[in-house]
Amino acid sequence: MPLYRWWRLAVVGTIDHEKVVAQVAEDSGWSPRYAFMTMMSAGIAVLGLLLSSPAVVIGAMLISPLMSPILGLGFSLALFDFAEMRRSLIALAIGAGVAILFTALIVLASPLKAPTAEILARTRPNLFDLLVALFSALAGTFAIIRGRGETIVGVAIATALMPPLAVVGYGLATWNMAVLGGALALFVTNFVTIALAATIMARLYGFGHFLSSQQSWTQTWLLLLAFIVMAVPLGLSLSHIAREAVTTNQIRSFLSDRFGANARVTQLDIDFDRRPITVRSVVIAPRSMAKNNGALETALAERLQRPVQLQVDQVLLDPGAGALDVQRAELRQANEAASAAIRMENTIGRMVALAAGVSPEQVTLDREHQRATATAAVLPGANLATYHALEQRISGDAEGWQIAILPPLLPLPEIGFANGADNLDDAARRAVLLSAWAAKRWNIPALGVPGLPVEGSASNNPPLSARRALTIAELLRQQGVRPMSAPAAGQSFSLLTAPVEAAPL
Repeated sequence: MPLYRWWRLAVVGTIDHEKVVAQVAEDSGWSPRYAFMTMMSAGIAVLGLLLSSPAVVIGAMLISPLMSPILGLGFSLALFDFAEMRRSLIALAIGAGVAILFTALIVLASPLKAPTAEILARTRPNLFDLLVALFSALAGTFAIIRGRGETIVGVAIATALMPPLAVVGYGLATWNMAVLGGALALFVTNFVTIALAATIMARLYGFGHFLSSQQSWTQTWLLLLAFIVMAVPLGLSLSHIAREAVTTNQIRSFLSDRFGANARVTQLDIDFDRRPITVRSVVIAPRSMAKNNGALETALAERLQRPVQLQVDQVLLDPGAGALDVQRAELRQANEAASAAIRMENTIGRMVALAAGVSPEQVTLDREHQRATATAAVLPGANLATYHALEQRISGDAEGWQIAILPPLLPLPEIGFANGADNLDDAARRAVLLSAWAAKRWNIPALGVPGLPVEGSASNNPPLSARRALTIAELLRQQGVRPMSAPAAGQSFSLLTAPVEAAPL
């Protein structure tokens, strides 16, 4: 084909492939300078995120060296150079680990721990994030191959990597698994997309031309499969975000229609994670347009075709009120709402601190997700049931907030069975549930169940100890804790936090 021949002669033929490969290989390995620059970039990024300062975050992007091992990985995939691939992956793993640990230490030492808009923006990856990484990688790889300078590469590729890594460190330090998981998904998506896009550009410019036809086809199918595997869940995430945006517009339009053209919706907060969804709004309207909140909630549920919990704070003005009165009302309402939120947050912080036996400064408050977490001190005479009861009591008083009190590492409660019985009575059931609660608070994914058969060894007529263990295992699964096999015990026993012979069933 003429076009192909022109591309091979006029474009690919002008590139010094050996020089480009040597340059990429030289920059893609680990070195003390690489680790130091990664730490500094991560530190700047996490400070910018905590301060919600895009300018500071951009400064971190400019000095991040993470683009070098990513390019090395992409070129090694194009060349089937497994030694370079291993070298690049080691450098990337070291850089990511150093960045996460360093940012976690900064967050732990920082008095600012509330999630900001800059942090939350990097916890919900979607298809657009994949496209950003793809276009950045194509531009960066082009600059490397054509010798157009390195600055564009650093900006294009590091933009998509260091801020999510810093958010992973933030999630680790605050033990916010939702933030950590979302940011980690974004980092993995971006890093894989960048590496694969670099591979595509490298093959397009003649790198790996010596590969066999079978190797080329294998490479092509693996690239397509990887992009499809990433694009499908990210596309679903984007669709979910789009539906939330549509719902938000519907709710705003509904409130505007109900309160009339002279009304103003000054605040609209929607919690899509709750069931039913929770809507809180502030509306400034003429006194004649006052509405019943219950009737508004029913009408909104009919409009959305789904259950909804609505709370509208109505600021009613007298007829003839001017723009100055409206502005004063908005300011007064905003101040009252902010003061009420701060009072509630401080109250919950003090309650949790008192229950956990710590100072209020040791309570982590996540206002955005309304979650309060504290690691409890050792209270004289207290057992796990004491800490669980304290958490339940605070949860009952802190409506709308999730309370998590992390108890000290105390013995798990004893589970007792009557002679010959294989069912759980109320006391035994409470002991299993308490053990599951403690395991989740300690972030222990599995508990050892004495007498639980190893997978594949269950019989049609299991012994009494196995029947008891199977009953406990089913209850643990319902609580989100994985049961593991452990040596059988007697009539009464406790679950094990570190079973010696762990085999899932």
